[in-house]
Amino acid sequence: MPVPCRPPPDPPGFALVTVTHNSARHIEALLDSVTRHLPGVRVVIVDCASGDDTISIARGFPTAVTVALNENVGFGRANNLGIAEVSEPVAILVNPDVELVDGSLAALAAAAAAAEDRLLAPLVLSANGSRQDTVHPVPAALPDVVAALVPPALLRGRAGVALAPWRSGRPRRVGWAVGCALAARTETLRRLGPFDEDIFLYSEDMELGLRAAQAGIATWFWPDARVRHHGAHASAVAFGGEPFARLARARHDVIVRRLGRRRAALDDGLQAITFASRIAVKRAIGRPAGRELHQLRAVLAVRRGGAAA
Repeated sequence: MPVPCRPPPDPPGFALVTVTHNSARHIEALLDSVTRHLPGVRVVIVDCASGDDTISIARGFPTAVTVALNENVGFGRANNLGIAEVSEPVAILVNPDVELVDGSLAALAAAAAAAEDRLLAPLVLSANGSRQDTVHPVPAALPDVVAALVPPALLRGRAGVALAPWRSGRPRRVGWAVGCALAARTETLRRLGPFDEDIFLYSEDMELGLRAAQAGIATWFWPDARVRHHGAHASAVAFGGEPFARLARARHDVIVRRLGRRRAALDDGLQAITFASRIAVKRAIGRPAGRELHQLRAVLAVRRGGAAA
């Protein structure tokens, strides 16, 4: 009896894009998780002149597409080059230190393809399973004002979710999303840029979310899809620790560009209140507050128009 022929499976309707720079420590785990949970999905890897084994590791995976650059062109420009390589209808941007925990990014891609133009951000988990705060309200809007005065952890229900939207159990619109995991139609991303190539590092994702909103493209938190993010920062190694001054300056400059100087000044003040209150709480309970102190100094230096130490 002849064996009936089965039609080949439909090709995946999305691809992943990641930017690497000395990411050998993480890229294998990302690619292995994609192979397990989303077999056949292509991963476009744009490598910014790594000096380690990132490229050789990536080339060991048949669905990996490597774009090897001879210089570090920055996060935004490298992602834009990666999206140019995507032929699938949907692109999902992920950091190299992200791992898939299941196949839920397929549903995220389907949601991105099915609806109007929008950016979708999945739930991001830490290694211990806790949620990371990767989606945020519009800077210096009412939720930020309240959050600077009342810690979101003290509020429950809708009020708490309004201040900390990453705690939501259902999809909701947000102001912007951290770029460690972000999905959209490929044509939408290309139309947006997506990233501003004048920004070399830091706050590219905030700028994208604010600019997209001004173009009528909303950002949504989509907690039905999830990934794990290990939170490794190559920049911390490059700058000898967390670059508090660069982060504060980049945030300020993006808000000036997209929302104006008054909103940027308000945001600086709210950031300073937030860090100062965290310092006070930690000192009251006998916990170290060195990180918050550096963050506060960086914000105050930006307000003064100088550089933080």
